[in-house]
Amino acid sequence: MSFPIVRHRRLRQSAGIRNMVRETHLTVDDFIQPIYVTYGENVKSEIKSMPGVFRFSLDRLQEEVKEIAELGIPAVLLFGIPETKDSVGTSGFAEDGIVQEATRLIKSWYPELLVVADTCLCEFTDHGHCGMVHTVEVDGHICGDVLNDESLDLLVKTAVSQAKAGADIIAPSNMMDGFVQAIRAGLDENGFSHIPIMSYSVKYASAFYGPFREAADSTPQFGDRKSYQMDPANAREALREAETDVLEGADMLMVKPSLSYLDVMRTIKDQFDLPLVAYNVSGEYAMVKAAAMQGWIDEKKVAMEILLSMKRAGADMIITYYGKDASRWLAEKQ
Repeated sequence: MSFPIVRHRRLRQSAGIRNMVRETHLTVDDFIQPIYVTYGENVKSEIKSMPGVFRFSLDRLQEEVKEIAELGIPAVLLFGIPETKDSVGTSGFAEDGIVQEATRLIKSWYPELLVVADTCLCEFTDHGHCGMVHTVEVDGHICGDVLNDESLDLLVKTAVSQAKAGADIIAPSNMMDGFVQAIRAGLDENGFSHIPIMSYSVKYASAFYGPFREAADSTPQFGDRKSYQMDPANAREALREAETDVLEGADMLMVKPSLSYLDVMRTIKDQFDLPLVAYNVSGEYAMVKAAAMQGWIDEKKVAMEILLSMKRAGADMIITYYGKDASRWLAEKQ
């Protein structure tokens, strides 16, 4: 009887050996926890399609931020649901806007906690698109297009207002052509050359965003976002998008969603020498939660495996709704 020359199982014999040779490690420093802030008082409302995720009014926000800070999570990503909306998203760049007010509060409570401000207009416009639109009525239906260059001015105003409020990182998610260059110039001109841009460089027109649109009340009122978000079938296009953002001054690149685009993440990581962010999006979170609630999967093991896959694919940071849970699970192992 012949025996194997190479025995891979030797390095799998015990937990101690497996831990020593493990190639990829998750830590709490990898996580960015999203937070939804909304208008009103005494609001802590669970998002139906995202069990365990809540909208907080400003007077209830500290309890969430305190928990995040005490777990050692280094950063939060802010999304805002305003009381009023209009066609140009005025409340998105207002000095007293919901994200701006939340940023000031968080930085006053926990100065070392990094605030990442999502820079987009979809939560603040009455039409739900990520920029200004031109609309026409055709056979009784509203149709339209998002105006690219006109939208850039509004996005710059939003980014500058967020930086003035104390945001540590500007994260533009709008996918307009030229948005990184415009925002970089706007920040620099207003004295914020030190503020980095975490660009949503590769953002696909994905069905995995469904629960987020409920959470942020940002569903488009006509059409879809396929004219500015990427076709899920395309990978080479992702390289062009990322390269453009690098040339325009992005400090960090992102792939969103991440779970179904791990191949794209690996390619971006190999091609560009910038920190890479994975966004473990709402639909990915909701699927795991739903299956776990049915008893079909082990939530902890599946969630941690997904996060590990993103880190293995090249992510330096992971935006995830599992940030708090994953931080607790990692602490249990120590």
